[in-house]
Amino acid sequence: MKIALFILSFFTLSFISASEINYEVSMPEPHTHYFEVKMEIIDYEKEYVDIKMPVWAPGSYLVREFAKSVENLSAKANNKLVSTEKLNKNTWRIHSNNAKNISITYAVYAFEMSVRTSFLDASHGYFNGSSIFMFVEELKNNPISLSIIPFEGWKKVSTSLTSVGDFKYKAPNYDILVDSPVEIGNHITFNFSSAGVTHHVAMYGEGNYDIEKLKVDMAKITQAATDVFGENPNKEYTFIIHNLTKGSGGLEHLSSTTLQVNRWTYDEDNYKGFLSLVAHEYFHLWNVKRIRPIELGPFDYNNENYTDLLWVMEGFTSYYDELLLYRAGIYTEDEIISKFRGSINNIENQPGNKVQPVADASFDAWIKAYRPTENSYNTTISYYTKGSVIANMLDLKIINSTNGEKSLDDLMKFLYSEYYKKEQRGFTSSEIKKAIENISGLDLTDFFKNYIDGTESFDYPTIFGYAGYNIETVLNKKPSLGISLNYNTISKVTRNSSAYDGGLNVNDEIIAIDGYRVNGKLDEFIQNKNVGDTINVLISRDEIIQSFEFPLKERGNTYYYILKENKEMNSVCKKWLRQL
Repeated sequence: MKIALFILSFFTLSFISASEINYEVSMPEPHTHYFEVKMEIIDYEKEYVDIKMPVWAPGSYLVREFAKSVENLSAKANNKLVSTEKLNKNTWRIHSNNAKNISITYAVYAFEMSVRTSFLDASHGYFNGSSIFMFVEELKNNPISLSIIPFEGWKKVSTSLTSVGDFKYKAPNYDILVDSPVEIGNHITFNFSSAGVTHHVAMYGEGNYDIEKLKVDMAKITQAATDVFGENPNKEYTFIIHNLTKGSGGLEHLSSTTLQVNRWTYDEDNYKGFLSLVAHEYFHLWNVKRIRPIELGPFDYNNENYTDLLWVMEGFTSYYDELLLYRAGIYTEDEIISKFRGSINNIENQPGNKVQPVADASFDAWIKAYRPTENSYNTTISYYTKGSVIANMLDLKIINSTNGEKSLDDLMKFLYSEYYKKEQRGFTSSEIKKAIENISGLDLTDFFKNYIDGTESFDYPTIFGYAGYNIETVLNKKPSLGISLNYNTISKVTRNSSAYDGGLNVNDEIIAIDGYRVNGKLDEFIQNKNVGDTINVLISRDEIIQSFEFPLKERGNTYYYILKENKEMNSVCKKWLRQL
């Protein structure tokens, strides 16, 4: 069967016969948190039909078992009830007896407010398709229609799906359907234009946002992102923004994104953080949704989809989500350098950085990144942060090696034009290494061996020196226990620290140090101590009182400072830190 890539960074296979899939979503009692779903399969005659619920949401690498929320499934064939049976955790068999038309109904409990899942209450409804819509494996590439019946009094539906009438939509296939989240209710909406694209914004929840300011700043960011690639593949794009007590970040989609933030995040101190999130998810419409590892398309919705390239997909995007704010004039030079410095200090002072290569962090996202334990800090590294530092290093190396003629932008443009537009597929690990080498003119065999598949630290002084910056390091020699507390209870113990070597554990409750009750004020008992001093720590472990004595060690953190040699930018710096 011929494989071809359509506008999504997934594959589309020739659809089977003229079969159509129609979905209807209603919410007659939103306070109960149940979406009612009707699925119709037209012109598909089989003795039985197997329907499946995805186990994960693309872009969020964790098996979430969406089938756990399905209830009351029943089916009719030619308007007559037929038997159904569950074959495994996410598959139901409909005994349709060669009927031409099949109708399946089921309810989905939706009360998890995150960008990856679905939520319904008396104030609004929101869903990601992978947690709502079942599919027939061999019909995933057939055309789809969707009807939404909002709760009485709800007047708005926001989604990037193509509208064909009042609350009626169409999608060319299942991938597009589930890649288009839907917001339902009476939310505030507004539009802005930039980069030749009409951007729709749906705002759920109260907040201290200023719509006119958002229009200006979001336009700057979307334009800056488009400038990297020279074109924007969308004519329309939808932002769904949830203003909540506690946000959960964002999730990218082909022509839309969902952002969940604290409702008061638009003040002076936090607003740039929000804009960075906007930049991150918007950059994904190229990097992940169109530029992608070959393993991420076509999606297997029944199992994990492994790749060792999330350091490119998420890490490079994390680099650009800060760089774009500088290019758009939102960050100052000092602010962008501070962001780069923060990422370096983050990874270089995490023990897991010397344990887990970033390629492994990417591959094991399914079992480690999304399932952290109390020991993850000691054994893992974030492919977001480590990947952003790698992108920074590669950007400077490319600019320097090409005498300012090329930068990381040229790599992103190449991946977009070569693999998305020309080859119409994803790329392999070896292909992206070759692409970076071709752009930079460098042999990156050792770079990949040491920094991607290995855990060595970068030569920061040399690489930042290309742009006229000095690197100064300061070793923190103050004494430290090496723990984090949740009030008096240990939540993290840093590997090779005083507490680690001394025998303290996560979940130990610290009662006293040297005979004095702690009451959550650990620093007061350490700040006047010296390295090598022995301390006595009284704890409760499983409600058994125990006493430990051990010497204090140095904190051991190395702080990196990026300092400019001269006020004037050299040629590498001008290429690196350029604004619109």
